[in-house]
Amino acid sequence: MASKWIEFVTGPLEQKKQYREARSRIRALPEPYREAAEAFGRYLTYYGGVIDGDAIVQMYVDGADLWERAAVDGTPVREIVGSDPVDFAETFAQAYSAKQWIDKERARFVQAIADAQSRQEGRP
Repeated sequence: MASKWIEFVTGPLEQKKQYREARSRIRALPEPYREAAEAFGRYLTYYGGVIDGDAIVQMYVDGADLWERAAVDGTPVREIVGSDPVDFAETFAQAYSAKQWIDKERARFVQAIADAQSRQEGRP
């Protein structure tokens, strides 16, 4: 009973476990992959804006897979991210596009403009 209440408040415990495992995998990477993967994860945290827990966890797990594979293969970091690391990270995040926090505000903004236009035209 208590675990269901805790999960209702904090989200599924399995997601947290998967996220922590992905973070541990990244911390275990050799340099320079660890440094690049941590910077990549930090950027995704700020850029992503994804509010779906499953999508966030999958994004981090896939990111850990990517950086682990690169370390095993010895792929240069720049070959992974290309000449524009920001574009790489944002394109990566877009593949996990789920409902974002901004979606609600976009809808509210569009509705506010429509309401303002209606009032200006004398419609209720």
